[in-house]
Amino acid sequence: MVNCAGPLPFADRSQGGFTYLGLLFAVAIAGIALAGTGALWQLESRREKEKELLFIGEEFRRAIGSYYDISPGADKQYPEKLDDLLLDKRFPMPVRHLRRLYRDPMTADGAWELIRSQGRIIGVVSASPGKPVKIAGFPAEQQDFEGATRYAEWRFTHSGGSNNPAPAAGAAAGQGEGGR
Repeated sequence: MVNCAGPLPFADRSQGGFTYLGLLFAVAIAGIALAGTGALWQLESRREKEKELLFIGEEFRRAIGSYYDISPGADKQYPEKLDDLLLDKRFPMPVRHLRRLYRDPMTADGAWELIRSQGRIIGVVSASPGKPVKIAGFPAEQQDFEGATRYAEWRFTHSGGSNNPAPAAGAAAGQGEGGR
């Protein structure tokens, strides 16, 4: 009969140290792998938010253009506030240019900076100071986004008619309000 309560033989005790070192090495490798995975996940998350920003920005550009293009009478007008895109009361039957007011996906509070001309909204821009991951390969309506160094250079403006021309891409967002 073998006595299990007694001390371990010398060879068995030395094996315990190697097992412990092996376990520490495995934990270190797993930590490095998780850190790399976290960095990749963060980059992919930013890319998804950028796609969302581009989609939402184009929705605002389209809605502002719709508001402007179907203005009653000869004098075309841009909206005074974003809520005008939800319910345009200039007609006997109110018109909806947007289904809802989207949040800015790049900022925590979701507020947009408004680009105004003559007191009216001609576009929106993200208030995020972050640097975009995407810097090339934009569709035709977003060609001026090529090489942008921050999201604030992605300006979603409608440049319709001669009444209220959109300011140049380098112009300040001006009179911006973080309204939603």
